[in-house]
Amino acid sequence: MPFTLATWNINSVRLREGLVARLMSQEAPDVLCLQECKSPVDKIPLEQFQALGYRHMVARGQKGYNGVAIFSKMKIEEAGAEDFADLGHARHIAGRLENGVTVHNFYVPAGGDKPNREINEKFGQKLDYLTEMRDHFTANAPAKSILVGDLNIAPREDDVWDHKKLLKVVSHTPVEVEALAEVQGAGGWVDVTRADIPDGPLYSWWSYRSPDWDGADKGRRLDHVWATPDIANAAHSSRVIRAVRGWEQPSDHAPVFATFDL
Repeated sequence: MPFTLATWNINSVRLREGLVARLMSQEAPDVLCLQECKSPVDKIPLEQFQALGYRHMVARGQKGYNGVAIFSKMKIEEAGAEDFADLGHARHIAGRLENGVTVHNFYVPAGGDKPNREINEKFGQKLDYLTEMRDHFTANAPAKSILVGDLNIAPREDDVWDHKKLLKVVSHTPVEVEALAEVQGAGGWVDVTRADIPDGPLYSWWSYRSPDWDGADKGRRLDHVWATPDIANAAHSSRVIRAVRGWEQPSDHAPVFATFDL
């Protein structure tokens, strides 16, 4: 049975409840994974989402920052939540769908402004988080699984608006790109988005600091959909819904979609 999955850093699910409902209504993914919900789980606004058919949720939340949630039209049961790097942050939730697919929803630390762990603790935390993700998937080989989320790294040269200018900018530095590649390799993960859209610039995030984000188009692909090799070939129809970045009071991220024929 085919199902469509979307991942979106919403930058406050309570502030942008209407935008989430709009996406649910217009695009109707079967599974919607949100990051940076910035809400305790019991404060996530469920009534409108449930009325739109999203009757199932697994989540981890915090007041004011972080937070991850998976909303589903299909039944889903919690399949774990890891606190990598012992940060005490709500950055991971896993859910198992009724078709047996496990969905991992991640919000990897952004890493601050300086790509140097000696002077920037947040960058060190990001690298440590990625190392523990790698070690986890090395020790627990995933199968029939999808990994999505704001991984806060744009790995390819065409995942950023200017590769050379961003080599020393957090999210595209070689050390981060290498660390993400190690996570991907540890789980044998296939980058579904780039398998579908192999060539050309592709972005999912545009800074609030840009007065003309669309025209300047200085974007980065920070949001990802990966799958294990046993189901990666079933994925298709990948896309970034860029127009969402232009909605009123938007998140600075756009949702990324993929469909799986399983």
